[in-house]
Amino acid sequence: MTRNFRLLLLGGLLGLSVTATSKELTSLLAPYDEWYFNFLYPNALPADVTYVELLDTDGILYRYRMLGSTNASSASVGKWNEEVMGIHSDFNKAKNPPQAMHFCWDSIIDKKVYETWITFGYPVWEMMLTPYPSPWDASIQEYHRYLVIGLAPEGRVRVWLVNNGKPNTRLTEDKDIVV
Repeated sequence: MTRNFRLLLLGGLLGLSVTATSKELTSLLAPYDEWYFNFLYPNALPADVTYVELLDTDGILYRYRMLGSTNASSASVGKWNEEVMGIHSDFNKAKNPPQAMHFCWDSIIDKKVYETWITFGYPVWEMMLTPYPSPWDASIQEYHRYLVIGLAPEGRVRVWLVNNGKPNTRLTEDKDIVV
């Protein structure tokens, strides 16, 4: 499993190239110290993440065996609330935006273990690396630094970038990732 992940990551690194023009990013390295990711589950449908591998845009492979807790989204009953929140985590963080994530998690309700792979591309990197004016003070520049991953029964996964003061940006489009 880990060997296959390394081969996938190597292929991703070899294929990673960005052409710089005046409107495109010139670097995939973060202008901030770190970004954070958190896992949530719908209210009363608990899940627990046990292991994460993350490859960032600088080619650094992170392995997380001790993660911040997986929290309930109390506002997500029957369907996901699109305003889920990401919080600062002492454990779930990386320096540069993600290229790929691989994680294992348990759905307590299903009594099943799931393994999920997510790859991220240029549109996500651009959102995470492009500053925008703070909704509270336009003179302050902010970045999308909080990634929230929702875990639901039947192996369903949904991913959002948190937008401060605005609706979150769903990265999984109109459907869930089913594993």
